[in-house]
Amino acid sequence: MKDRALLDRIALTDLVMRYCRGIDRRDYALVRSLYHDDAIDDHGHMFCGSADDFVAWLPSVMAHWDMTIHSISNSLFAIDGDRAEGEHYAMAFHRSPAPDARELIIWGRYLDHYERRAGEWKFLKRQLVFDHGTIQPVDAEGLAQLGADAQNGTADRQDPSWAMALLKGLSPQ
Repeated sequence: MKDRALLDRIALTDLVMRYCRGIDRRDYALVRSLYHDDAIDDHGHMFCGSADDFVAWLPSVMAHWDMTIHSISNSLFAIDGDRAEGEHYAMAFHRSPAPDARELIIWGRYLDHYERRAGEWKFLKRQLVFDHGTIQPVDAEGLAQLGADAQNGTADRQDPSWAMALLKGLSPQ
């Protein structure tokens, strides 16, 4: 029984992490694969609807950002058989394009309902709760200086992570 609970927590954690990768790498096929067909995504006033409609909405809203980083910190799961709930503290960083680049940073939580069907955990409902946010200009000089000696990430398939065969294999496409 304890082994099952541990495996469930690992699978649910992986589900939440794959969501972050899918959003940040603009891998919408991956994002869609994480939701049951009858799932609901609730991003408040921005969006509330079906998984298909959420994934169809993402390209237009994400087009406003050069880069996003969705980061999860505290995670808590409550599991009861094939149903589970989760609360995840999240920081979502958004950077708009130059020349007037700005950073939008949102601190909030995801409140999730999951269901295991045919042996696989997926989102049944995902709700974003806003706790705090900030908007500030991008420090272009600092960004250039700090990133000078590193390979820069991108929000698309040009990102260095797409060269990694096993990570690339997470995407259904």
